[in-house]
Amino acid sequence: MTEDASSPEEFARQIFAAQPFTRFLDAELVSASPGAAEIRIVNRPELRQQHGFVHGGVLSYLADNALTFAGGLALGGDALTSEFKVNYVRPATGPVITARAQAAATTRGQAVCRCEVWSVAEDGTEKLVALAQGTIVAAGPTRTGPAPA
Repeated sequence: MTEDASSPEEFARQIFAAQPFTRFLDAELVSASPGAAEIRIVNRPELRQQHGFVHGGVLSYLADNALTFAGGLALGGDALTSEFKVNYVRPATGPVITARAQAAATTRGQAVCRCEVWSVAEDGTEKLVALAQGTIVAAGPTRTGPAPA
């Protein structure tokens, strides 16, 4: 992490705000901590495919970014996705779509993370719309040092 970011969440918010594509999608970083992240986006017509469902690319963005934040913070710094896989479970139609990721296993060089993407109805009811798993690697030196093996 950089010296001007005093907490992992502040560091994550700085990185999140610096992503042009994230700003374009108007995504929100709900929370971030070492090994966990939650990102959400408001469902709007520009994000839908021809059947009216949130486009798979938007769900993939949410999963990828949540995985990378969870893994990067588990590794102690800036990170990149090395690979990830997404399974679409059902169409996303709710007014809000939320991705929640957690690091499942972390070594010095990588974090393997899992993510669930949820369609959230107006009454707060959530339906699982996608599952993802990815490998996250450090993009540079870490502030806190390597994670325990």
